[in-house]
Amino acid sequence: MMFAKTVNVATFLTTASVMNQTTIELKSLEFYARHGLLPEEAALGQRFSIDLNLRLSDGLQFQSDEIDTTINYALVYERVKDIFLGQRFNLLEAAAETIAIDLLENFPLLAEVRIKICKPAVPVDCICEHFAVEIMRCR
Repeated sequence: MMFAKTVNVATFLTTASVMNQTTIELKSLEFYARHGLLPEEAALGQRFSIDLNLRLSDGLQFQSDEIDTTINYALVYERVKDIFLGQRFNLLEAAAETIAIDLLENFPLLAEVRIKICKPAVPVDCICEHFAVEIMRCR
């Protein structure tokens, strides 16, 4: 007697989808900027670090080896730099949101963006590596 194995269709579809995902990572982009709520932060400025994870639309194929089949991460870097250094933000959340919206609007092959902004020199009486904010936005 043979027994058929039961397969959860949702699990199968999720697994199949995950197997076709492509992610581009830009890690530890370093910028010196004047973001923060306090006047001292605006006056002195500080170093920030940004990590980006860009999930491309599902089902893309790259056999042609052409840049138009993917996202040009050099252009992504330039947009992030222009936004982060081009205006002053009180909140890292606002900076991350602005970057996420811009990237989703300007890169049609981008399905999801995850942005983490780290602030090593926090104006809090504590010993720590950094404070950070991380957001994820998708189409």
